[in-house]
Amino acid sequence: MQSVDMNFNKEETWLLEEGFGGEKSEAFFAALTHLKAGEPLAYLIGSIPFLNCNIYLDSKPLIPRTETEFWTERAIEEIKSAAPVAPRILDLCAGSGCIGTAVAKSIPKARVDFSEIDPAHFPTIKKNLKENVSSDYISKIIQSDLLQDIIGTYDFILTNPPYIDPELDRTEAAVVGFEPKIALYGGRGGLELINHIVTAAPAVLSPKGQLWIEHEPEQSKDIRAIATKNNFSCVTKKDQYNIERYSILVLQ
Repeated sequence: MQSVDMNFNKEETWLLEEGFGGEKSEAFFAALTHLKAGEPLAYLIGSIPFLNCNIYLDSKPLIPRTETEFWTERAIEEIKSAAPVAPRILDLCAGSGCIGTAVAKSIPKARVDFSEIDPAHFPTIKKNLKENVSSDYISKIIQSDLLQDIIGTYDFILTNPPYIDPELDRTEAAVVGFEPKIALYGGRGGLELINHIVTAAPAVLSPKGQLWIEHEPEQSKDIRAIATKNNFSCVTKKDQYNIERYSILVLQ
């Protein structure tokens, strides 16, 4: 064990307490070196709070953000009030599965499935369900490029897809350097994948089904236009920072 008298900043203190139980071990100082090199704190701790869950990040998926947490909570409220007794939910571009896991924990009767292109994240999704919901929770984890391989219908599709516009790109260096680029960039205007999702969604949504999409504020107008072309009504909402952050599309 390394004994060092030093003052830690907020992130370093969190790493020490949450990741190493307050023990200034060799492993802690190794992790501290990674933190100072820019590796995200959540990866070094191995998990992050998300609504009423502790989301594990073993496979280093996209780290859940508070903006996603904000609209997921509102989606849960909507599902509880508007959906069938046992609603079918799809967490699309699932990554860690944080969205679907939070829904499954909050609405025990919901059938939540997960769609993710990278199978490396499947064990992480399974772990998050097991640790936060139940070891015997019934769910499908589907390897799919967006909605391409989805069979059946869902009452709600909830998605935080890759939507960053490479030209606009406000992404911090630590995010680009450590988080999966496949989960960040959405092609031209950041809208290519969103366009695919909205176009394909009517085939896998139940009548009056809802599609909730996280996006950049600059994309709101285009998303409403894409929605209209595909027989959706669309309302764009602001996040906790008063920024247009997500749109709710309802199949007409």
